[in-house]
Amino acid sequence: MSSTDSGQAVFDRFKWLVVTALVVGGVYGNWYFQDQSVLNRSLALLGVAFVAGFVGLQTVRGRAIWALMREARVEIRRVVWPTRQETTQTTFVVVLLVLVFSMILWGLDSLLSWVVSSVIG
Repeated sequence: MSSTDSGQAVFDRFKWLVVTALVVGGVYGNWYFQDQSVLNRSLALLGVAFVAGFVGLQTVRGRAIWALMREARVEIRRVVWPTRQETTQTTFVVVLLVLVFSMILWGLDSLLSWVVSSVIG
């Protein structure tokens, strides 16, 4: 590890400390200003979240997370999604099986209740 890498790691830790302070400050500020309108507090929290996200994305780990999110978006586009007809048919089969198995369980429950009632008296 070179001194540049070491300096970058220290600076990254400082950035994560800033992110943590922003998040904790946002939560505390939301509690402290609870008498303010929800709109104002929400806008302030959005601003704090934006700044914290921006600072977090400037770190090595933040850039890696951003790259992972971009790759996930590419993979989502590659997925072959089912057609509406396939979705409807699959839903129908699932509902039908749920009804069939619920009737089976209801029958088994009734039978076992009758057996236990007969044995007990």
